[in-house]
This record gives sequence, C-alpha cells and structure tokens, in this order.
Amino acid sequence: MATVKRSGYVPKAKKTLHNPSAEELQQLTSEMPNARRTEFGNYNVETRAVARSASNTYIATDHPERYSSQCIPLDEARRLVDMQDDYIRDQEMLIIDGAIGNHGALVTRARLIIEKSNANIAGMQRMLYYPVESSAPEPEVTIIYTPNLPATGYANERAIIVDLDAGITRVMNSDYFGESKKGGLRMWNQKVYDLGGLPLHAGCKVVPTARGERVMLIVGLSGTGKTTTTFTVQNGSLPVQDDFAALLPDGRIVATEDGCFAKTYGLDPRDEPAIHAAVIRPTSYLENVSQQKVDGPVDFHDDSYTQNGRAVFGLSDLGAFRDANEIGALDALLILNRNENIVPAVARLTGAQAAAYFMLGETQGTSAGGKDEMGKSLRIPGTNPFFPPLHELQGNRFMELLDRLTFEVFLLNTGRVGGPAEDQRSKNVAIPHTSAVVKGIAEGNIAWVRDPDFGYDVAEGVPGFDDDELLRPRLLYQRQGRAGEYEQIVRRFKKERADELRKYPGLNPEILAAVG
Repeated sequence: MATVKRSGYVPKAKKTLHNPSAEELQQLTSEMPNARRTEFGNYNVETRAVARSASNTYIATDHPERYSSQCIPLDEARRLVDMQDDYIRDQEMLIIDGAIGNHGALVTRARLIIEKSNANIAGMQRMLYYPVESSAPEPEVTIIYTPNLPATGYANERAIIVDLDAGITRVMNSDYFGESKKGGLRMWNQKVYDLGGLPLHAGCKVVPTARGERVMLIVGLSGTGKTTTTFTVQNGSLPVQDDFAALLPDGRIVATEDGCFAKTYGLDPRDEPAIHAAVIRPTSYLENVSQQKVDGPVDFHDDSYTQNGRAVFGLSDLGAFRDANEIGALDALLILNRNENIVPAVARLTGAQAAAYFMLGETQGTSAGGKDEMGKSLRIPGTNPFFPPLHELQGNRFMELLDRLTFEVFLLNTGRVGGPAEDQRSKNVAIPHTSAVVKGIAEGNIAWVRDPDFGYDVAEGVPGFDDDELLRPRLLYQRQGRAGEYEQIVRRFKKERADELRKYPGLNPEILAAVG
C-alpha cells in the first residue's frame, strides 16, 4: 500500500516553473548565495550535505521483512508527506521532466520537483535525464525534493522517504544532488528486477580488439575507480555509461542516463583527459570542488572541505561515446574491490565463485558514502546500495544470468597490496596497472594460473604490467618475510566471507559453498 499520493502527483506551490531551459537553470544557479562562478564559466555550489545520507533513507512500508534497507511505517511516512506538502505551498518550485533508461520497456518517465532556491540540482538532473516529448505520459518515478525543510526528530533533521508502491521519493533537508539522482535510480532498480533483469551499479565501455568489440561492465562502489576504469582508454575504447546499467536475460545492456555524475577529487588531465575536458566546460555543474574566490581557479586536489567533490556533464561533452542500443551483448564483467592487503590486481572467477564475489561486494568505503563508510572495509552486495528488495535476490539473479549467458567475470583490486598507504612495504595498484589489465582481458592475452588458497585464477603475466607482486600478492609477502601474516589473512577472509553469505538465508547454496 502506497502513501496514497502516486507518481505524477504535483504538490500545490506558491509558484511552479515547468521545464526551464538549460540557460534559465544556469541563471537561477548563479543567483544562489552558495554558488560561485569558476574560471571555466560554470558554477560550483558548496552544499551542507556532502554525501548521500544512507542512514537517513527509509523504505515506506508496513512489511520491512521484504526489503534489504531500513524501513519506516506507512503512518509515519504519511505524516512526513503531509508536512512536506504543507511546506511546498509557500515555496517556488521547479519541475524537470525526462526519462531514466533508453531502451524499450525500461524507458522510464521521471520527474524532479525541487525548490527554486536549489536550481543547481534541477540543472544537474536535467543533464542526466534522457529527453522526453512534452506529450509523454505521466511519470512512473517522481522525486519531490525540499532541501531546506528540516525533518524534525530525525538525525541531522534529514529524511529520505522511498515509497516504491507510489513511485515517489521524498527528500527533506539534504542539498546534495546525489539524492535526486539515486532517488530515481533506486526506483528503476526495482523495475529492472521485476522485468527479469539485473540492475547494476556499473559503468559500461566497448573495447575494440582483433577479435572484435568487447563489451564490458565495471561494477563498483562510488569512488572505487568505476568511472576512471570506464573512461580510461584501451585500443580507442569508448564509454557507454558511467554509473548504472541493466543486464537483461539476453545479454543486452540498457543504459540509464544521458550524462555523468563524476567524482573530481584527484582529477588529472594526464590520467583522465576526457573527463577533465568535460568537467571544465561552461555548461557543466560542479559541487563541492575547492575554490577560493569567485571567477577563480578550482583545485581538484584539495580535500579540506570534502573528498567528494563532484561534476555533472552530458555524455555528448565527452566528444565520443557509444549508445547502449548500438552495442553487442556483455562479454566481461569486472568487479572492483578497493583493497589493501592480499587481493590481486586481477583474478578470474568462474561459476558460483563469480556470483559469490559479486554478492560479497567487498571494497573500501570512500567519501561518496559519507563519514559512516569512508576508509572502512565494506561488504555491500553487488556494490549496489540502491537495490531495495532483499539482497539475496541480487546474487541469485546474477547466478541465473551467468548460467544463461557466456560472459566472463573478473575481480580487480583498485587499491593496494601489502598494507595501507602509510605502510612503506605496500604497493599501489595505479591507473596504468588497471588499464593494462582491462586491455589484457579484452584481448584475451593474460596468462592464468590457479591460486592455491582461494581457487580463483591469478595472472602469471599481463602485457604492459610491470609488477608480478601486484598480480600475485603472495610473492610480496614472501619476499618481505610476511608469509605468516599472509596465511593469517587467508584464514580470516575465508571465515568472514562464509559468515557474510550466511546472513542471506534465501541465497542459492551453491554461492555460499563457493567461498568455503
């Protein structure tokens, strides 16, 4: 049962501006007191909330046993809905219409309703939505967003209420753009699953090779290298999608967005020239990037306010990209694991083992997840924190698709081997290392050998990769006289992984057995 009001509902406001142009939204953004024009001519907005607020996000339901996320009773959700609607009556609001997804039944009409005083969020969302005709039907997904309304009684006076039955997400007292973006994608996740596919927190790229184009999905938590890996070029590769995609039962991939929401911390034109060029266009939007004065330079390497600086730009701003409707079926799925001990730079996974590592979703949290996640070792199934149903459904669906299709699965460490950065004995898996791995996977010229501890295949050699100790971490630990430490981590990982998968009673038992 929904909270009565359904997607397509528009709260009564003091004044409403429907679908303003890109130029109008930039002008409105320029009037915001927390917006600064940059040396590039675009606008950089400093927000109060600097990351998504997972601990403040609730599914509205009286059946919490059906969901993986924290829930809130319908009566309380209705109270918050009425409070927000009352607030909107005195506000000037903007409406942005568009679509999430660009193929068949997964083209999902979406709408953002946002306070005019936060026009940058409207401008950013407009760039990510696919355009729709004005005569298109009412939206399936609506985000009603009041960044300046406190949710009294909730932590930080902030609440994000997700009504899946109604197709509406209500956001209160967060001015971080990610709540708009993820609000729509969370709903889309549910739709993809209901239609027999698997929604993936993933980038997508196409790599040309002598054996033909290879289509890749890069699965990873925000900030772990997903965008970088997607946009780094191998053999003239082209990006297809930055952040979310669907894998269908026939192997086809469906894109979600017409633009990118990219992290900017550490952005370097030498490593990521396409992203850098798009970010500095006058039409892009920046959020929480370090900047000292109006019309002045920005510093992508200053994290004094946050490491979670962001930029939104259109796919067309990249100069070249591929439409998901023009590519073939999936060839390889890469699971990113930002680790700092014994996970190799690349491992090849097969069968239930691949589903197990997908389900484990191991990585190190980044600033994208806020203070609760940054720097901590995490296990998030599918590295997808926006999948509303029970998590075991992700793992089981992944196993079904793996049995049906012919794609390969690889685990990539985008962090370190041998310890954290402050440990001088450790080594970094740098962007060129990961790029060489992606190229080797695409071309099929990596030499593999079975790892005796975990049963997956590790690389004996990767063309263009200059460090065997990153490929086989045991070598590093042995050379440094740390073999006992290595064995201790092996035992710990095996136990922790098995214990983690046992948390999901509906999980296919083959998946659990794969990490034993």
